[in-house]
Amino acid sequence: MITGAVAAGSPLAARAGADALAAGGTATDAVIAGALMSAVAESVLTGPGAGGFLLVRPPGGPATLLDFFVSVPGAGPGGRVLDPDDLHAFTVPFGTVEQVFHIGAASCAVPGMLAGLDLASRRFGRIPLADLAAPAVRQAREGVMIGEQVAYLHEILAEMLMHTPSSAAIYGQHGGRPTPPGGTIWMPDLAETLERFGREGAACLYDGMLGEELIRYLEVQGGLITRDDLRAYGVIERTPLEVSFRGVTVLTNPPPSSGGTLISAALHHLGQNPPPIDDDGFYLGLARAEAAANSMRGPEFNASLSDDDFLDRFWAALSGHETSGLPPSRKPTGTTHVSAIDAEGGMASLSSSNGSGSGVVVPGTGIMLNNMLGESDLNPGGFGTLPAGVRMTSMMAPTLIIDGDRPVASLGSAGSNRLRSAILAVVADLVDGNALPCDAVARPRIHHEGGGLDIEGGVPDNVVQALRADGFDLRLWTESNLYFGGVSAVGSGKRGLEAAGDPRRGGGAFGVDEHGEVIEL
Repeated sequence: MITGAVAAGSPLAARAGADALAAGGTATDAVIAGALMSAVAESVLTGPGAGGFLLVRPPGGPATLLDFFVSVPGAGPGGRVLDPDDLHAFTVPFGTVEQVFHIGAASCAVPGMLAGLDLASRRFGRIPLADLAAPAVRQAREGVMIGEQVAYLHEILAEMLMHTPSSAAIYGQHGGRPTPPGGTIWMPDLAETLERFGREGAACLYDGMLGEELIRYLEVQGGLITRDDLRAYGVIERTPLEVSFRGVTVLTNPPPSSGGTLISAALHHLGQNPPPIDDDGFYLGLARAEAAANSMRGPEFNASLSDDDFLDRFWAALSGHETSGLPPSRKPTGTTHVSAIDAEGGMASLSSSNGSGSGVVVPGTGIMLNNMLGESDLNPGGFGTLPAGVRMTSMMAPTLIIDGDRPVASLGSAGSNRLRSAILAVVADLVDGNALPCDAVARPRIHHEGGGLDIEGGVPDNVVQALRADGFDLRLWTESNLYFGGVSAVGSGKRGLEAAGDPRRGGGAFGVDEHGEVIEL
C-alpha cells in the first residue's frame, strides 16, 4: 500500500521528495525537497532566481496559497524603469514556428523562490531546511546527467545559455556547446548557494551575502534590481480560488495569476453538461470549455487581474463574449512542478518558473536569474510599463482536488499557456473518468487558443473528425510533444496513492509504502 507519493518534472526531484516523506516529512517538505532538486536537475527552468506558487492543505486544516512569484524591480533611491532597448532579443525555433525571446540583465525581475520555500518550511514542514537541501547540494557537486527532454531545451535555448561567460561556464562544459543527452553538468557554485540557503534560510539572499553579490553584478551588467527591492520582497498569502465540479472541490491559484481563473471558468462550463460517456464527448467537452474560458481573455483581462472586484466581474460575465483572437503561444516553457500527498492526508502542489532564463548567472553563486520582465505574455502593456514593486501575473496554477475532507489529487503543470488546458484535461479525467494519475497524465491532449485547436498526436481519428465537424479550426500534431504541458499528479488509486510525472517532460514519480520503503511508480 502506497501511503505517500510525489510526482515531479524530474525523476531526481520526485525521488528527493519521496525520501523526505520516508524520513517523516510532510507533503510540504516533499515538494520543497523536490523543488530544490529541480533547481539542479532542471536548472534552466527553476532555481533560486525564479518565482513560484505553493498551494498547501495540511491535514484537517484550511488550504493556503503562498505567492512567491517575481515582482517588478526599481524601488528605492536610484531605482530605474526598464528601457526596452536594454533587452537582448534572440529567436528560438519551436516546431514549424519561431519565437522571439528577450533576455539579459534588464530582463531580471526580483526572485521570490527562496523566500517562498523558507516560509513554507517554517509554516508547514517538519524537516530542517538544511536536510531538505542536502540531496540537491550533493547532486550539484556530483553532477547531473542530462536527459533527452532537458537536452532539447538546452539546444534551442543555446544563445541564452551562452549569453554571459558565467552561464557559458556551466552550460557549455562540453566544447562550448549545450550538453548532449547523456552528458553531465557539474554545478559546484550552485551547490554552495543551496547549502548556504539550508543553513541561513532566505535571509542569505534578501539581506545577506548572496544578495550583495547579485546587486553588485547587476549594477555592472545593467540590471534593475536594487537592495531595496530585495529587502522589501515578501511572500503573499492568498485564499485559494475554489470551484465545485461534479461534487468535488477544486482549489487553484487565485488572481492576480490568470491560469487558475481560466481553469475555473472552463470547469464551470464543463460542469454544465453530464459527464461524457466516450472519447468524443470527453474531447468535445474540453474543447468547448476551453473556448468558453478563452472568450473571457479580452484586452483588459491581464490588466484588471489585480482589481479587488475582478473575480466578481469575471464570474458575472462567463457568457456572451466572443473570442479575443489572441495568437497561439508556442514558446518553450520555463516552468516545472512538484506534487505530493503524505500519509496523513496533507497535500502540496508547487509550481515554479524561471521564464526562459535570462542568460545571467551571478558569478560564484550558480544562480540563473529569470527573464520575466522580457516575457511578452507577462507584460501586456508593453515592456517597462509595470510600476516598481508590483507582483507580476502568471499562468501557473497549482491545483488540489478534495472530496469533503478526503484528498483526491494534487497536481499542476508546466507549459506556459498550455498548462491550463493540460490541468483541465487531467482534472476532468480524474473526476469524470475515475482514471488513475498515470493514465490521465499520459492521455493525448488538445489546446484551444487564438480561435484554433491544437491536437496532440495520439488523439483518435474519430475524435478529430468530431472536433472538425463541431466547427473548430484544427492544427494537427503527428506525435506527443512537450508543447502540451508537463503535468505532475498524485491521486487515489488501487494501491492507495498513485502518481505520475509527465512522459512528455521525462517526469518521474515515487511512493512510500506502509513500511517506509521508497518505490518508483
